Amino acid sequence: MIVTPPLTQRPLAGLRNRNVGTKGAMLDMNDPRYESYMGLGPKRIAHWEHWSNPDAETCLTGIDYYEHPRLCRLKLNELYPQLGLGVPETDDPKPRPERQGDKSKGRWGDSYRDYWQQEDAGRRFKTREEMLCFSPLAQGDFTGWHIVEDGDFRTEDAIYERYRKNYPTAWGKQAPAGSSASVSFYNTMFMWPLLVFGYENFLSICLEPEFDRIMEEFSEINRRVFRAFARLPVNFVICHDDIVLANGPVCSPAWMNKFIFPRYEELWSILKQAGKEVLFMVDGCVDVFVDDVMACGARGIISEPFTDYKAIARRYENCFLAGEGDNRILMRNNPAEIRSMVQSMVETGRMSGGYMMCIGNHIPFNVPGEAVKRYLDLSVELGHR
Repeated sequence: MIVTPPLTQRPLAGLRNRNVGTKGAMLDMNDPRYESYMGLGPKRIAHWEHWSNPDAETCLTGIDYYEHPRLCRLKLNELYPQLGLGVPETDDPKPRPERQGDKSKGRWGDSYRDYWQQEDAGRRFKTREEMLCFSPLAQGDFTGWHIVEDGDFRTEDAIYERYRKNYPTAWGKQAPAGSSASVSFYNTMFMWPLLVFGYENFLSICLEPEFDRIMEEFSEINRRVFRAFARLPVNFVICHDDIVLANGPVCSPAWMNKFIFPRYEELWSILKQAGKEVLFMVDGCVDVFVDDVMACGARGIISEPFTDYKAIARRYENCFLAGEGDNRILMRNNPAEIRSMVQSMVETGRMSGGYMMCIGNHIPFNVPGEAVKRYLDLSVELGHR
């Protein structure tokens, strides 16, 4: 699911939103996002929204998003600065979705995807044996693989240079103290095999003995990634892995304790030794694995409304939390129901100094603009500690 906060390295294609951009980053030392990430309880409950709704932008601003994307976004940021959305460099018109070509791969925001992961995996691997013989380390360069984190992972320095260029040269080796400067990584561990092999193929081989070697090779790639991140001028690293579905875990706790959680602990320790905090992003209901994720070193979790946020807030004092809002409620556009949702979110926000307002299953193109406006305006009215 990419993303999100305004000072991430890049918009995570699957991280769902994206209030991103570092080169023009805010350096407000009273950064409410920093305060939220660290559980310091800013008086106004900050937002982290997964935004992909151009029609809502038109509705909120009165400026046609497709005709004037830059002017529209500038006006939106003027009206709702808490969103912190990135601004297009030009005001060149964008093609409307209905005039775009292939619509079979699904829509994201203002455009349709041009690939489907399972299809790509099917073209890469013809047989089960090919998958079990695959060497992530021998491949190394995943440019053009449609794994979200496409790129060359053959050396730590190559990874570092690819990410470092997204931050101001003047920052040197350290982000400004008190800023929410961050980098994000979609393939923390679980997503590597899922995206490389495709979801169905991954599930068909993940119990085979050969899978141990494959995961260790992915781990070695990620050691390079996280050592590179430890050198970046950021204060936070957003680590994404969709380890659960809406109804709970994809794989068993035993499997997770073998292949995933020990590697989280190792990789995140590299970051923590460099003075950086980890924010964990996950789709679905993460209730079963909350304690594992926190024990591995995460500062907190951003997930979807299927997760029990109040239970986490009670268990982990002032941890970072986001994602409790539900777009299904916005879709129904019932004023009383939206108000009730916001009131419940604010209640959780008063339980945890790290809580942020967030529609966890994101704000996609088909959510009514009127409902989005109602949610944002109610958050301004009610969302304070």
